[in-house]
Amino acid sequence: MAAIKIVRRKNKQRKDGTAPLAIRISKDYTTNYTFLGQYVLEKDWNAESGRVKTSHPNSKRLNNFLLKKLTEANDIVFDTDDTITSKEVKNKVKRQTRKHSFFQVASERVKTKYDCGTYSVAQAELSILYNIEEFINLKTSLNKEAVIKEILRRRRERVSKARKSEYTMLDGLVDFSKNRALFFEDINTAFIKKYKTFCTSYLGQRTRTITNQLIFIRTLFNIAIKDGLVDEKYYPFAGEKEKIRISSGLKIGLTKEEIEKIEALELEPESAIWHTHNVWLISFYFAGIRISDVVQLRWSDFKDGRLMYIMNKNEKPLSLKIPAKASKILKHYKVSRNGNNGYVFPFLATVDQNDQRDIFMKSRNASRLFNKYLKRIAMICEIDKNISNHIARHSFGNIAGDAIHPLMLQKLYRHSDLKTTINYQANFIHKEADDALDAVINF
Repeated sequence: MAAIKIVRRKNKQRKDGTAPLAIRISKDYTTNYTFLGQYVLEKDWNAESGRVKTSHPNSKRLNNFLLKKLTEANDIVFDTDDTITSKEVKNKVKRQTRKHSFFQVASERVKTKYDCGTYSVAQAELSILYNIEEFINLKTSLNKEAVIKEILRRRRERVSKARKSEYTMLDGLVDFSKNRALFFEDINTAFIKKYKTFCTSYLGQRTRTITNQLIFIRTLFNIAIKDGLVDEKYYPFAGEKEKIRISSGLKIGLTKEEIEKIEALELEPESAIWHTHNVWLISFYFAGIRISDVVQLRWSDFKDGRLMYIMNKNEKPLSLKIPAKASKILKHYKVSRNGNNGYVFPFLATVDQNDQRDIFMKSRNASRLFNKYLKRIAMICEIDKNISNHIARHSFGNIAGDAIHPLMLQKLYRHSDLKTTINYQANFIHKEADDALDAVINF
């Protein structure tokens, strides 16, 4: 069995005469140490008992701390079999005696996404970290409206600095890697409950947005537990603790008549709203491909009257015939074919094609512009629905209804699982429910 004792490592004495205290683990003629973060003078240390003397100003509190750590180390030894090595005991003790910053683990995870070029995921997860930081710094004694105003001000300031290249995503990750304001052990069911309330009351977020953040927190817990950074007993999503329920939400698409209104809209050529109108219709005509993919379409993606491209989100290839309506729009852009850096639309004309982050940033800026002008298009067409980039996909699903076989829709949507397609399309198929309702009330 391993021998456990707290010692003063005098060979690591500092200039002020203090030396660190450590748990010494000896077994099978091998010794390992794990430091406790406490330093004492030789005159204040009783080497025989492994305790500080009463001459130390905080002797009582420090001895209680040392006793607790010694007990934890011995418990580990008693709870494991005799084959465990001194180094393995040390690693277990180290995990017991040192808390790991939630933000540090999170920043490493987001940095990995960034390095892999999945900037949209990295940006979304970094935003979650900012939300959590706002929550732990929340002062409920202050006026709620004033707090919300300050949160929005800080957010605008970050966006402004980012646009001026004064503050990058990597700068944010460096800041969070040094942030020790939150530990995994602090995140329990009470914490999560309060955080959900904060997201609703102060950030104005909806259920699905909050759920995505809880999934992120759960992912980080799983990483930390797997890496031995936190004990499983602190996992807040186990058993009857916090349950993450994913709801599909209500997806609303446009009708044929509303699409026709948008198609008939006459706008000033080459204006921002004109480009928005064209990009959105191209998305719809190709079964609702994502706006970010439309922005990045290149003329080389069109061959033999077909669009052949690889979807950015899941890298799935697709080949679709170019509809006549789409061909008419593309014809407008062929005149500037050599002036847009090889891209169909002008939003990436100045992009550095070897810089994936530059492509991501300019594509995201274009998407934000589209959402702004799509609201104006809805107002002009007197469409009382929230038209956004993604509603092109919902509109295709709404018009398709149950007229297209699910297997074909799965191919058009680029879903990996048919079940995903069926659940998605269920948002737009109402005939059976309508017939059932009529059967009851129209007697």
